[in-house]
Amino acid sequence: MLDHVGLRVRDFPKAKAFYKAVLAPLEYELVKEIGPEMGVEYVGAGFGPRGKPEFWIGAGTPNGPVHVAFLAPNRAAVDAFYKAALAAGAADHGPPGVRAHYHPNYFGAFVLDLDGNNIEAVCHTTA
Repeated sequence: MLDHVGLRVRDFPKAKAFYKAVLAPLEYELVKEIGPEMGVEYVGAGFGPRGKPEFWIGAGTPNGPVHVAFLAPNRAAVDAFYKAALAAGAADHGPPGVRAHYHPNYFGAFVLDLDGNNIEAVCHTTA
């Protein structure tokens, strides 16, 4: 089981705003920011549900492209994620829909973030 995952991003302020908007429908929020004022060289932001940062972005040369899939509480959240991502500047990489080749209830949406990473929201239920 993973505790957290992190990506490097070219434009940290833009990426932070992007992920703040895109992850909100999935009930993730900006939980913590880290920077030089804390005595570290890393500049980063952690997003997560219930106050725990599970997904981090950090300023630097991207380490991707990578694929990250976020679990959505329902299909409506997948739709909202997709709309928010496109509005925030993501490129379509697969609209919301059933991906039966994974399993009959796999409902996902895929976008490419500002650095070309394949970001997905997925729900495994029928609603």
